[in-house]
Amino acid sequence: MAKTFEKARKQIAKKRNGSIDALHQHSRDSKRLHKAQVRDERLEKIAESRRKRDKPLIQRVLHFQAVIRENGYKPLDLAAVQSKINEYVHQHDEEYEEVKKARRSGRPPSTREDLLRMRIAALEKEQKDGFYMPDLTTEKNVQLFERWDGHNWAYLSNLQWVKISGLGSINPANFPPQTN
Repeated sequence: MAKTFEKARKQIAKKRNGSIDALHQHSRDSKRLHKAQVRDERLEKIAESRRKRDKPLIQRVLHFQAVIRENGYKPLDLAAVQSKINEYVHQHDEEYEEVKKARRSGRPPSTREDLLRMRIAALEKEQKDGFYMPDLTTEKNVQLFERWDGHNWAYLSNLQWVKISGLGSINPANFPPQTN
């Protein structure tokens, strides 16, 4: 259980000399325990939805951290960054082609095929308009990026973020990304 429930249980047990087994169904203490449990469940549900929403960005950042690791934690030039962006954008192409080939002729596309097609289209549009990522062209940012543990969302705000367009222009961006 989470903190609130454990704190309430501990306080009630202390007040009742260690026993919370004999609580009346409608007593103040049982209502207090129930309220704490509901709050903890609600907070866990909110945290889970936040993790689910942030997962694509975390996966993107992990991908580019692996790119920096392969490069020996040295900054990349713009051409190298654009080629790595292109790799990231087209990472689902093979799977999409396999799913497309597996479909019998005359059948509508599967849900998986539709999802892959939409994901690829969204990434290609973002690549053209401005791909959101940590700045891999500066030494300071690469060193900060090296220290990221792969999980801590708050640490990502220390990094400089940029949007790199398909034409090669680099524009500074804020973290977290604004979705419209």
